[in-house]
Amino acid sequence: MELIDQHAKAIMEGCKERARDAGLCFQDETLEYIVTNRDLLELSPKVMIPTMYDYWVHDVEVLKGKGRYELYPSNPFETVVNTRPAISYYNDNNPDWLNVMIFYHVLGHIDFFQNNLYFRHTWDDDFTGQALADKRVIARLRSEHGRWVDYVIEFARSLDNLVDFHGLLSDLHRPRRDGVSTRVDYYFDVFLQERKKVRINDYVKEIERYNVCLRTGGAEGEEIFFGEVNARYPEFAALFEKGDREPRRHTRDVLQFLLDHSPFLANEENRWMQDVLQVVRETSLYFQPQIRTKIMNEGWASYWHETLFMQDDRIKGHEVDFARVNSAVTAMPRVGLNPYALGMRLFYFIEEGADKGRYSLDFDFLRDADQRREFDRHTGNGRNFIFAVRENYNDFLFVNTFVEQDFIDRNKLFVADKVMDEQRMVWRWYVKSRRADDYKAMIRESLYHPPHITVDVDKTGEDTLYLVHHFEGMPLVGEFIQNTMLGLEFLWGGKVTLETTEVKSVKKPDVKQPSLPGMAPDPEPEPEITWQRVRYVMKDRKLGKGVV
Repeated sequence: MELIDQHAKAIMEGCKERARDAGLCFQDETLEYIVTNRDLLELSPKVMIPTMYDYWVHDVEVLKGKGRYELYPSNPFETVVNTRPAISYYNDNNPDWLNVMIFYHVLGHIDFFQNNLYFRHTWDDDFTGQALADKRVIARLRSEHGRWVDYVIEFARSLDNLVDFHGLLSDLHRPRRDGVSTRVDYYFDVFLQERKKVRINDYVKEIERYNVCLRTGGAEGEEIFFGEVNARYPEFAALFEKGDREPRRHTRDVLQFLLDHSPFLANEENRWMQDVLQVVRETSLYFQPQIRTKIMNEGWASYWHETLFMQDDRIKGHEVDFARVNSAVTAMPRVGLNPYALGMRLFYFIEEGADKGRYSLDFDFLRDADQRREFDRHTGNGRNFIFAVRENYNDFLFVNTFVEQDFIDRNKLFVADKVMDEQRMVWRWYVKSRRADDYKAMIRESLYHPPHITVDVDKTGEDTLYLVHHFEGMPLVGEFIQNTMLGLEFLWGGKVTLETTEVKSVKKPDVKQPSLPGMAPDPEPEPEITWQRVRYVMKDRKLGKGVV
């Protein structure tokens, strides 16, 4: 692995100038490395961070990657890492015209990393330096405690999706302001949400009432507001006084709760394990936004490499070559999902809609297809609008907000399914739906969504850790429960209880759909599922289960 030569670096600097002129914003310093396919195989398990701590699973992934490469050799064009400065990797056999395209794609990624608010907690840190420090800590602990370090890493990594990523962002995006008291923060962040668990509509009404009190009451607005609060909730004053003295427990961050409250980890001989858990937790939090913005990130980079490449005078004579490479990257598959293609097309669609003023109530109220097609206010605000989208959205919000029927119809998208042709004994694919809601549902199912598990503080004590899975329509993966709870029992030093929801029974529809040649079957009715609440208990490395 070595830095790119000065000729390629000059091309990159030229791309930076053109990208900034188009509106992209990123730090001046970047590092570009030439890597071999062997380097990529060894870096991939470490998420392309060369200083990441060593772990036996990384070695297994390298061996698997080598086996796959021998069967299906491929040469990725680039990889870029969100560090300070940003690091990117390239093959050593790229021609100049291809480097122009790739550099624009990389700069799109860097702009996204350094401006999207879901990456806010990564803006001020050099993760490669932190990872190197973590690697040295793990190496030192391994020399002192041997294989137990790997056991603790294994147990911690089984929980690294149970971190409070949104709580971290909430603290970063809500700086302390003059005039906002801790009483206001406690009321809206703790009392209403965690104690009273009010509905969203009621929560928004309280915010509106607070703002009205401030506008009409002036300096006494907050006291007027809490006068009604105290009348409605007599217990609030006592709870606030207690809550203001005691630090909040990280009930949504299971790893942090273990670090703060585990009796086993608090023992002098076990405190080294806290360093391991902290390394795993911080690493997970660092990569959380990349998992949650895959479609947006790749779509944004693809949008800019296509937009800027076609305007660059250095690519003359290679337009056909570009078209061939670009179509391989951004082609929309008929079945499945290509995040590059979907994200890029959606950004183009949003830009056009904003240029025409379609993100407005006037357009939303239109139901006539011809009027919707001809609607155009000539706002010229499309580019600014997509920059705002890039800054404030993640994949879920991006897809849920902007994938609409007009977008589905324009790109001829659909949800596909397959049915067994019993006569020929082959699977036959058919178009299941062309509705935007169904297409959005298909994409949502592919997005990262860790289970919502919190610590029940009232039922947790020194001898028991009590976890509650808040059911959101998807059960936990049963095959992972035993090993995860085994690790939790070790890290807590006592019994672990998990309350969750599982399927009790499934009633399949009695209707059998005919399978006629050349005709797609009607969608089968959804099976009727009955759910039940169950409780898992791990004690002395034995797992028990019962119905709540």
